[in-house]
Amino acid sequence: MLRVLLEDSPNTLDPAGTGYNQASINISWNVYDRLITYGTTPVDGVPGAFTYDYDTIVGQAAERYEVSADGKQITFHMRRGARFHDGSPVTAHDAKWSLDRVVSVTTGKAQMATGSLTEAAQFDVIDDMTLRVTVPQADRFTLPDLCVLFPAIFNSKVCKANATTDDPWAQNWLKTNVAGGGPYKLVRFAPDQGFMLEAFADWTNGPAPASTRVAAQVVPVAASRRAAAERGEADIVRGLGGRDIHDLKSRKDIRLLGIPNPGAVTVIALNSQMPPFDNKKVRQAIAHAVPYQQIFDSVLYSRGAPMFGGKADAGLSFPQPMPYTYDLDRARALLAEADMANGFETTFVIDSALAQLAEPTAVLLQESLGKIGIKLKIEKLPSGQMASAQVAHKLPMSMATGTAWLRNPDYFFRVYYASPTRWNFGNFKNDEMNRLTAETRFETDRAVYDTKVRRMIDIARDEVPMILMWSAFQDTVVSPGLQGYTYMFHGQLELRHLKKA
Repeated sequence: MLRVLLEDSPNTLDPAGTGYNQASINISWNVYDRLITYGTTPVDGVPGAFTYDYDTIVGQAAERYEVSADGKQITFHMRRGARFHDGSPVTAHDAKWSLDRVVSVTTGKAQMATGSLTEAAQFDVIDDMTLRVTVPQADRFTLPDLCVLFPAIFNSKVCKANATTDDPWAQNWLKTNVAGGGPYKLVRFAPDQGFMLEAFADWTNGPAPASTRVAAQVVPVAASRRAAAERGEADIVRGLGGRDIHDLKSRKDIRLLGIPNPGAVTVIALNSQMPPFDNKKVRQAIAHAVPYQQIFDSVLYSRGAPMFGGKADAGLSFPQPMPYTYDLDRARALLAEADMANGFETTFVIDSALAQLAEPTAVLLQESLGKIGIKLKIEKLPSGQMASAQVAHKLPMSMATGTAWLRNPDYFFRVYYASPTRWNFGNFKNDEMNRLTAETRFETDRAVYDTKVRRMIDIARDEVPMILMWSAFQDTVVSPGLQGYTYMFHGQLELRHLKKA
């Protein structure tokens, strides 16, 4: 049996549940399948660890798929012999109902639309074991979108039996019940305490899970999780802070996996529509007044990839290190050019739930900006209020973290730099950026696409509505003999590959 220690408790069992938290993915990802999923590849520099391979898509509930010559139709052939946990067969009718659901419920709608999946009429049952998906035009995001968390395959008969007129997608019932056929079955769930998963013996949608049982315990106190890690009392310990990881990594008896996520980035957001941050030179000045290395070393304990001090041409991936460095003379000169040589007063808002990183960052930023005449007030908000203020774009300066599930650079710009979106932390409104994100969405000419991506990177560098800080490692303490640890795009546990030596 594998023993896992988590910092938070799942708040729903529905993979597309309204208001789902990250902890809930540890259950929903493992008890449900999708039509297709990402392959895996070894992590460079981290022996024994794997990560998802965005460029390799393999069958799961569907054993194979075919894409039409024009890219508008994808035909999925369901895996014969596949069963749900109650023993009933997985059919195209179940897949149809599940996809109808994901484009209808609030949580799934926006994500599926990024892959041109917007309405139930796009999903057709050809026969019991064949499903056809039709999109208006070829879209590079359709297949990757079907690999993400939300489009789980449900046992439609069970769900329909628990649906109501007011709740046709059984959202209330699925919040506390499972109707899946994934590699694991949920045996026990006690909110705020933990859960038990058991390998599904009849799972045929991939190699059989190597661990027959997984016991997850919620341990909200970081010191308790660290103590358990030091004593070797768990196979996986998550959610330890930078200082804990810094202390533990020097111990030879503890195995630490630090896995990067190229699609995740922590930023200092500057509200580009709110004075004085509506002045580009002010934003550039602050970008030169951030003590990057000091924050990276003393707050994050260097547990990540820096997103500062980058080369002028760092290729076409994004996020990438920006060419800003700590240079107070340059910062003062830019403030003078903005007619703000005497500085100004503003507020830096942080999420109280993320205070372990955000608060020391804020203090160091406050000290540095004070040297160029900017008086920074630090304000902490509860997570709910912070999210509401971000959506309303009411924060002058803030700290935020964004993670793009789909890796293409145009997707990142569309989510975090185009307007209007909820995740546009810098409240950036730029007609050229909006046009470029729209044009690259369906661009098939690689040279044209690359040229437009390069221009978007240039705009992000010059306009700097968000100051990129770092892409943090996902640090996990694992038992010495654990094999098959795999990092997924959502950052939570992929259990089926895990095996104790």
